[in-house]
Amino acid sequence: MKKLWKRNAVVGAVLALVIAAIVLNGRYAENVAEAEDAGKVLGQATEVIGSGEGEPAEAAVGQEPSDYFATARLSRRQARDNALALLQEAGAGDEVDPQVASEVAQGIEALAGYTLSEAQIENMITAKGYDDCVVFLSDGSASVVVSTQTDGLQTEDIARITDIVKQETSLPASAIKILEVN
Repeated sequence: MKKLWKRNAVVGAVLALVIAAIVLNGRYAENVAEAEDAGKVLGQATEVIGSGEGEPAEAAVGQEPSDYFATARLSRRQARDNALALLQEAGAGDEVDPQVASEVAQGIEALAGYTLSEAQIENMITAKGYDDCVVFLSDGSASVVVSTQTDGLQTEDIARITDIVKQETSLPASAIKILEVN
């Protein structure tokens, strides 16, 4: 009985850490966006790389936009793979409490849902003619980083991208952050 209690405690702790990481990631993304958007209108795009005048921002990421997107996707995938491995490890075994197994299954389902939604949103945004994008979903928020070769994102672009994210996630527009890379 004591062994079962310890395993359940470990599973609960891992699940709590994964959920906390997702929430903290969302809050961090919001804080970064708020710091960058100080004095801007809600829904206005923020430039991630580049000054908007053809000069790359030295302090930004220091990468080409295509490198940024590849790195962002790789980091997102590695984080999800690690979280999934922890959840699978916590739910493995014959003596796992059914409630813990259910929570683990819900966590795995949530990660799979985020992954699927992110891929669908990215495909729909690039299908609308944008060069590249990467989407980060968390519980209650979405961040979209879009690459453009034009004069930047216009109000119509922001509305189009926001609409795509809202359709896929049912999130309100206030929970969607759109950043620009050019």
